[in-house]
Amino acid sequence: IISEAGCPGVADPGAVAVGFAHQLGYKVRPLVGPSSILLALMASGFNGQSFTFHGYLPIEKASKIKAIKNLELTAKNKNQTQIFMETPFRNNQLLDDTLQNLHPEVLLCIAANITAEDEFIKTLPVREWKKQKPDLHKKPTIFLLL
Repeated sequence: IISEAGCPGVADPGAVAVGFAHQLGYKVRPLVGPSSILLALMASGFNGQSFTFHGYLPIEKASKIKAIKNLELTAKNKNQTQIFMETPFRNNQLLDDTLQNLHPEVLLCIAANITAEDEFIKTLPVREWKKQKPDLHKKPTIFLLL
């Protein structure tokens, strides 16, 4: 499996094909390329020893807000970096929901268009992000909090 972006099988439907290959007894060999998840973690300044990647949060607003609050609680209680993402056309809404529902002192890293010419990676407290929200529409973005 070759993916046009990212790592097949990580937040990607390629996992189904890889599982099928294992069932059929084929040799599976991963080839490493840039992973926006790990690159964002490396550039965030957050805990790289203990982190959880959650993939996509729920689309339904109440469920999404509950998930955001749970991520904050886990980050605080375990000193564990929480990593999540959204489809590029819903990034701005996720950012709004995140900023409205996290404590102002929570650190949030936004990593957009990683490895592109217009790459944007910045870590700030939520209170600062509220003053200077980036436009993330249609930009592949990873969100991290601690």
